[in-house]
Order: sequence, then C-alpha cells, then structure tokens
Amino acid sequence: MKFVTFSMAALASVGCIGMAQAELPEAYCKAWHDPALMKRIDAGIERNRKGDVTLRVVDAAGRPVPGAAVSIRQKTHDFLFGCNAFVLGQLETPGLNRQYEETFARICNFATVPVYWKGTEPERDVLRYQEGGEEIWRRPPVDRFIPFGKKYGLTLKAHPMLWHEHNPDWLPKDPEALKALYRKRFKELAGRYAKDIAIWEVTNESTGCHKTYPLYSEDRAYVAWALREAAPLFDGSHRLMINDFTQFNERLPAENAYYKQLKGLLDQGLRIDGIGLRFHIWFEPQLMARHLAAERYLPNRLLDVYEAFAAFNRPLYITEITVPTPPGEDGEAIQAEVVKNLYRLWFSAPAMAGVTYWNLGDSMAHDKENTAAAGLIDKGLKPKASYRALDELINRVWRSHAEGTADAAGVLKFRGFYGAYDVTVTRDGVTTARPLHLSKGGAAEQRIVLN
Repeated sequence: MKFVTFSMAALASVGCIGMAQAELPEAYCKAWHDPALMKRIDAGIERNRKGDVTLRVVDAAGRPVPGAAVSIRQKTHDFLFGCNAFVLGQLETPGLNRQYEETFARICNFATVPVYWKGTEPERDVLRYQEGGEEIWRRPPVDRFIPFGKKYGLTLKAHPMLWHEHNPDWLPKDPEALKALYRKRFKELAGRYAKDIAIWEVTNESTGCHKTYPLYSEDRAYVAWALREAAPLFDGSHRLMINDFTQFNERLPAENAYYKQLKGLLDQGLRIDGIGLRFHIWFEPQLMARHLAAERYLPNRLLDVYEAFAAFNRPLYITEITVPTPPGEDGEAIQAEVVKNLYRLWFSAPAMAGVTYWNLGDSMAHDKENTAAAGLIDKGLKPKASYRALDELINRVWRSHAEGTADAAGVLKFRGFYGAYDVTVTRDGVTTARPLHLSKGGAAEQRIVLN
C-alpha cells in the first residue's frame, strides 16, 4: 500500500490538520485534494448553507433611519451538528459529567437519545423512562435528556422506535402479538416525549433485518406498517425518519436498495420527513486505511449520491459517524483530516440537514467499537485534533458576523449562514438589540424597528 507523507507546512496548504506528520493513502489524497472537488464543495456551501437578507432600519413610525451603525452576529446554526449523548450523567464524578456536557454543547446543537426497547423496558412492564432506577451503561433513562436539551438549546432525536436488534429477551415470537406491543410502545414514547423530542427514527437498518425477526419479510413490509402506526401520534412539528447502512452513501439509484425502498414507501404516500444514512468507516483502525486506499468513500461519488437522494425532497441526515484514530503519533492528525474533509462535503450537499458523530469520547462506544479510538475527545475528555477541527469549522469558519451602516434609505444588505443572530443598531449613542433569524426560504427583507 503506497502512502504519501505530508509535512506540517504541506498539510496546512491543502487544508489538512498538521499535528506533526500525517500519512494517508495516495489515492485518498488525490481524490480529496483535487482542486475541482474543492471548488464543488465550496460552491455547495455558499449556495446551500447561506442566504441573503435586506435589513431595513426604521423608527417607531416606520420612517427610515439612515446612518445607523449595525452589528450582526450569529448565535446558532440551523444546520444540525450532533453526537449521541448515550453516556449522559454516567461518568465517574459530577465534575466529569459537567465537563462532558460542556464539551458536547460547544460543538453540538443536536443530540441522539437512546430509546432502544431493551433499555427502556428490560423486563415486561418495567419501564425505565424516569430517573431512580438501575443505571445501564449507554442507556440512561430517557427523562434525563429533556433538561439537558433545554439547558443547552439542543434539538433531540429519538433512536430508534423499532429495530430488529437490541430488543428485550421477553418479546413474543408471534408477529401479531409483537405488533400489539409495538403499538403500545409507540404510544408511550409519543405521549411522554413528543413535546420535547422533535425528530424520531421510526425504523433502523431494515435492509439488514435477519430472518429470525418475527416481523421479517423479504419486502420489509413492517417498515410501511410502522410508519402508518407512528404517523398519527406526531404532528407537523416533528420529523419522522428511517435510517440505514453506510454502504448506501456510495451507491447510485440503479444499484441502491435503500433508495429503491424509499421510493416505494413514498409512492405509497407514507410519511417520511427525513432520510438517515449511517457513516461508519468501520471500527478497526487498520481497516480504515484499507478502505481509503481501496478508493472507498470517493468524494465526488458521495456528492452524486446525495444529489440523487435530494430528488425525494426530504432532508437528509448522516446519523452515525465513526472515524477511527490510527495508532501512532500521527493518528490524531489522520483522523482529523478525514473528519474535516467529510464534514465540509456534507455541509455542502443540497439536501443535507444534519450530521451526527456517533461517540464523542474514545471510551464511550459499544463493546469492541472502543478499539477504534474513534472519539473526538480522548479517555480523559481532552479534545483531540478532530474535535478542534470541528470547533474551528462550526464556531468560526461557518459562523457569520458583519458590521455596517444603514444607507440613506435605512437599508443594509447581508449574506450569512442560516441561523439565529443578534442584531444591534446604534443611533445617536443609543443601542437597540433585536433578534434575527436567517433561514432557507425565509423572508428576503426584515425590518429592525427602533424604539
């Protein structure tokens, strides 16, 4: 396998993260550092993640206020940057738990909440929604996530309502009896959490469903059934979605079973408000190098696939991201380079609405997944190079601010990333603060009324 070694200076020149020296397969570097690709990604970010707004500054009577000094600073993103929060409140000390929350919230406005059936009802009719019961690693009681989300202004996503895996042993084998229990479970989840959890994965990884699952059929008809059962329980403020495997990020419609499944479900008129795709670059660090060297995850192919999925006119989410840290002193730099490249690509894709890194910390994964050391922070909760790269992108590169002066008509034009802003207008030594939300499809002109 041939590798290219970059010096720190060379890494900086191509947008890599230079911790010392980083080695990546030559095929990977050639694909991801191609000037035409960079241009495609930059153009996609500018076109899909930013918008224009005309601010018209007026007084209480509606008259223009020329010459007012205007400051515009972005507070939040509309795009969802997430992580699973499966170890919330489960670290060794209150101090570590507080550090985990703060580290999480610095780069995330989106959190995945575990509602696996085995974790919420390990014994029949013994529900684990509220605090006070037995602690199960990576399966905190769901109630714990609600104040966490409110404290940090996080959008929450429940994962998953129905899956053929991670189910309690007591479930019946009879399909109709199981469906009756799913109906009960769906109603419990919606009744308890619909007001606080905005996004719901109704089904997960159905294309990999095994034949021993009681609801299995070759056409995965249980997915349509679950969508029909769930839809009446949630209003238009919620997003109901399905989720599937990493391989479907790379396959164009003609060879993409998930694409075909989605088309069939939507053709039936079923409610699907979002489309989820996992993105695990496997869990063994050495396998990541093999995949990248074998020309997997080619960036132009990924973008072509996402543009094909955009034809469904549904938001697209990358739901579970695992990028291993290879062993050695350059491992963090390699992971950071791959993470940064992927996030830039996803942020540029037209239908993309959010991306979720899977495990925030190196010791927070499931079972053997910890061997990947795929966290953005290490076992001591210290940010790794990948975390710092995302912090730079999310909180600086992709965050807009501007200073200007209203013209003779009281107008100032602004282009920025979609999200919530603070606007302050100063006239004659008096400053007025107003909120502004710049959103895709939102008002092209907004008035700032001074007292």
